[in-house]
Amino acid sequence: MKDIRHFLNLDQINTKDIHSIMAKSHILKKKYGKISLKKKKTLAMIFEKPSTRTRVSFEVGMKKINGDVVVLDQNDTQLARGESLNDTIKVLSRYVDIIMYRGSDQKKLYEIAEFSDVPIINGLTNQSHPCQIIADLMTLEENFKSLKELKLCWVGDGNNVCNSWIQACLHYDFNLHISCPKNFFPQKNNISKINKDKVVFFDNPDKAVLGADVLITDTWESMGMMKKKNVIQKFKKFQINHGLLKKTKKQTKVLHCLPAHRGQEITDDVIDGKDSLVWDEAENRLYAHQAILLWCLRQI
Repeated sequence: MKDIRHFLNLDQINTKDIHSIMAKSHILKKKYGKISLKKKKTLAMIFEKPSTRTRVSFEVGMKKINGDVVVLDQNDTQLARGESLNDTIKVLSRYVDIIMYRGSDQKKLYEIAEFSDVPIINGLTNQSHPCQIIADLMTLEENFKSLKELKLCWVGDGNNVCNSWIQACLHYDFNLHISCPKNFFPQKNNISKINKDKVVFFDNPDKAVLGADVLITDTWESMGMMKKKNVIQKFKKFQINHGLLKKTKKQTKVLHCLPAHRGQEITDDVIDGKDSLVWDEAENRLYAHQAILLWCLRQI
């Protein structure tokens, strides 16, 4: 059996390792540019979906720890001409030391992990986005004394990022409120492994946000998963705006993984406001992704 450290989803990694990755993220930020790989390694990145932060943070991050990077856009490779992803992975794992895959189908992610002889990192699928959550948790640790008993509230679409927040409950003792329009909640099988008392669902965002330390949202329309106008109308009361923030009854921080559709899921005054952690969150992806790379390469 292959003994490879894949970073596929947060429920596939033990708590000790998640905490080690988190601790290393903070160290990498404090000592940015001063920590290097023991031996030069090469990262290949495969993109089936567009990317800004994932691509730049992994590419810059890998180069800053003295690694090399090869970027493969699906449309520029034989994948666009019908070569199977599994065949591509078999070859790449003979060329490079680690692979980041950003695509749609999570089943495909797990398939390529089986075929690969090097670590695979989940850069995003339609079902999850674990790399984002490491950066988000890092940002919260910078702003709160402890994550224990912190009240987090997800507002909007129960999408891939929301799924990964649920999985994070396996490793941190925070409370997670999830408020979505009817039929847009995360699938119930996503909470089968966690302490269900820590996750509470609300169809009324005003009730969900009461007492929240942090509000979290994401675009209501993920890449390649567009919604009709009459469906988008159902999300209007789930917008994070000044009015909703006031209903927390306390000073509440805000996270958004970006890209943001300003004026839709979040307003300008909130994303650019004093309680926004969005830009720190985006920056922290650089250090979080470096930590994930080092963990996969067994240098943590």
